[in-house]
Amino acid sequence: MKYNILLIEDNQAIAQSIMATLDEEQFQVIACYDGQSARQKIEQFSFDLVLLDLILPDANGEDLLQLIRKRSTAPVIIISMKSSDIEKAISLGLGADDFLTKPFSMIELVARVKAALRRTRYFESTSQTFIYEFDDYLLDLNNFSVTKNQEILPLTSKEFEILKILVVGHEKVFSKKELYHLIWNNLEQENDNVINVHMNRLRAKLNDDQIHPKIIKTIWGFGYKIGVKVNPIK
Repeated sequence: MKYNILLIEDNQAIAQSIMATLDEEQFQVIACYDGQSARQKIEQFSFDLVLLDLILPDANGEDLLQLIRKRSTAPVIIISMKSSDIEKAISLGLGADDFLTKPFSMIELVARVKAALRRTRYFESTSQTFIYEFDDYLLDLNNFSVTKNQEILPLTSKEFEILKILVVGHEKVFSKKELYHLIWNNLEQENDNVINVHMNRLRAKLNDDQIHPKIIKTIWGFGYKIGVKVNPIK
């Protein structure tokens, strides 16, 4: 399968280098060098992953990120000169999944792209249709979406992964360590704060009460589990 990647980068020299590298890795890349053309591509096409520069001559990259999130749960990797932890947190809070600070190596870029696609395509090999109903929501593992009243929730790929793990394994309690290892694919370390931040945002998007959550329950001393009935639909 050849993955489609949208590259939004105003520096054409950097864009050409990224395109050449990803082309060698058998990715199909469409490049946009300004905000206007980026908006058109976002609204007209679907992509498996987006590489987004936050600093564009005619657009706010964060506005583009919000537009992407309204239409897709595809992973978004920010590529930008912004490097402070605060700026990274702001970017990730708006729905980005990863962050690369310029200058970066093409080896690192390819590794981040492949890791993001592996996470979102976890169920790609199955030929069956799996839809899970919980509360007023439907989680569809075929198109990687969560809907309520036929409206798609603007989840990031990591938020979707957290929810998918909890819904599919609805009879189990998952520790923060398990979630971190499963989603961030890192067996060497864990980061409770990262899990907490993503969990809070996920609950907010599900309209789950932050103080007394009903959909995603906190099992103190153990971890998290789905707190409502889950109905698997084939």
